[in-house]
Amino acid sequence: MTELFRDLDGGPLCPDGSVVCIGAFDGLHIGHRALVGHAVARARALGVPAVALSFEPLPREFFAADVPPPRLQLPRMKLRALSALGVDVVGLLRFNASLASVSPEDFVQRLLVARLGAREVWVGPDFRFGRARAGNLDLLRKMGGELGFSAHTIAPVEIDGSPVSSTRIRAALQSGDFATATRLLGKPYSIAGRVVHGKQLGRTLGYPTANLRFANKVPALRGIYATWVHGVGALPWPSVSSFGTRPTVDGKEPLLEAHLFDFDGDLYGKLIEIEFVARLRDEEKFPDLPTLVVQMDRDAAQARHILMKTTERATA
Repeated sequence: MTELFRDLDGGPLCPDGSVVCIGAFDGLHIGHRALVGHAVARARALGVPAVALSFEPLPREFFAADVPPPRLQLPRMKLRALSALGVDVVGLLRFNASLASVSPEDFVQRLLVARLGAREVWVGPDFRFGRARAGNLDLLRKMGGELGFSAHTIAPVEIDGSPVSSTRIRAALQSGDFATATRLLGKPYSIAGRVVHGKQLGRTLGYPTANLRFANKVPALRGIYATWVHGVGALPWPSVSSFGTRPTVDGKEPLLEAHLFDFDGDLYGKLIEIEFVARLRDEEKFPDLPTLVVQMDRDAAQARHILMKTTERATA
């Protein structure tokens, strides 16, 4: 079972040493997975734990709290994904003013050496860390030579001549280009979480929904989508989903609502995963609920058609 820690200081976590990789890891795209996979392989070769270090909130969210950047993935799903890649210890460090003020040298000595006993550290080619982002790979290598670890990077993974990045994925998702997002991620884009209670307005309108909260993060998507829901039956379940603030009913918090076609059952508390297939339209504010229902009928019919065609192509 993967061990999670949140703090810079504390007792030793890896007394026999470790191999550490560091990154934001938002979305865990194919470039992230190459870095993590390499660190895990090196850890297995050395017979020590593999450690993945990240931050929550991400530094970009902390420094731009008024206009935080969109997130691809929630922290709990990042933890699950890293565990599935073979990581033994995950650090989701609490990024706050205190951590932001830590010098690169202190970060290395207090965390990488004292807590993790790093033997090798693996980072992306543009990795920066510590106060004022003053630390880099060169500093890691210099300090490693003095403190007994080595520091490395791997070549960036490229698609269409450009490095794979979370920024490229966000842009693809926001433009509805799910084919490109899938290539960059190495799998279809999806959001997972436990189904929570809503106001049950959809049920009264003939469209009951399974609702997932996005933990007050800014989502990379907003609108109406044709989707598959995983974790309900033996096969993905066809659905139409809305991701946004529900302006017609003056909603505030981003909510992902999936209506599962021809489904009858209780999903509250169940862990599900919603896979995005195609963008149907923007979120809109309608003058009244009957007008909204007319549009929901159109959305459902369009989503059914798209998903049926997707299934036909997959089985052809």
